[in-house]
Amino acid sequence: MMSWPTWLPLRADLTPLSPYGAPQVPADAAMNTNENPYPPSPDLQSAIAQAVEKVAMTLNRYPDRDATHLRIALSSYINDVSSIQITDSNIWAANGSNEIIQSLFLAFGGASAIGFTPSYSMHPLIAKVAGTAWIDGSRNLDLTFNFDMAKSQIIQHKPTLTFLTTPNNPTGDAISIEEISQLAIVVAGHGGLLIVDEAYAEFSSERSAVTLIGAHPHVVIIRTMSKAFAFAGARLGYLVADPRVVDAMMLVRLPYHLSSITQAVARVALDYREELLGNVETLITAREGLVSQLKALGLTTRPSGANFILFTGFSKTAPQLWRALLEKGVLIRDVGLSSYLRVSIGNEAENKAFIKALKEVL
Repeated sequence: MMSWPTWLPLRADLTPLSPYGAPQVPADAAMNTNENPYPPSPDLQSAIAQAVEKVAMTLNRYPDRDATHLRIALSSYINDVSSIQITDSNIWAANGSNEIIQSLFLAFGGASAIGFTPSYSMHPLIAKVAGTAWIDGSRNLDLTFNFDMAKSQIIQHKPTLTFLTTPNNPTGDAISIEEISQLAIVVAGHGGLLIVDEAYAEFSSERSAVTLIGAHPHVVIIRTMSKAFAFAGARLGYLVADPRVVDAMMLVRLPYHLSSITQAVARVALDYREELLGNVETLITAREGLVSQLKALGLTTRPSGANFILFTGFSKTAPQLWRALLEKGVLIRDVGLSSYLRVSIGNEAENKAFIKALKEVL
């Protein structure tokens, strides 16, 4: 817990909190933040530079407040990959998916919210900051999602916002579209919104919940360009929802919140999506290879539909093994779960370095 000076009038409910963030320490193989390990190609770098150069001539002016061209490009992408027909009116873009989450709480978080933990730790943290009562829903003992348990807890608590993270972070398991559809009906019964966080959707074989919006306008999907698109440094997240949800986002957004540069480079990335998403299959193959190697070492892995693996079965404590690997130059993530660690899928050299270090320290 941080120590705050007596003269600082910080809200009392914030004083026990610590800032979110993974350790930023030097490592030969940084495999702790679920980034895509493949940088933009030279052609994409050049296209980005040209886009920024063009935008630079107009930086004395505010950006397009509604990010119209970017939202059209994002809707085109979603239509292509999910075989649906939405328009820019179904899209809202922001500075990373975390701004999307924060805006949802600002617009709709007056009562309570539930998520099924362990899950993305920013959901309860942003809820706390936004003044929304957070309910920790339960998962199975092996950390996998339990539909019946979730349904029962939603009916019991009747939260305004119900969060499903699929594939889930940090566990990696995905929720079937059939189960999401059934939970959408449950949530509609008390007038809530079902928020489906799909940050890792491109790595999963499950059908996206964007296909449910037509029948269930209270279903809201959060997506990002940080993972599959290898664009974490650009900070671009987006929401896919009924246009009336998008209209509500306009009420709580900050003026001109999305810079001209961010909008321009994101559009370039979408133009290069075939190239960028080509690395997704490479990472899925590498994920399955790492799972096999971890099991060969006598470790247990949780099923993953994302670009990371949660594993257990080691004799050391999680902090001890994390530190031992870091001393070997490999940085992975201690997610705060007893006896579990999470490793992001890296490039070939990083994956080899991880397995080599792990063999040496187990």
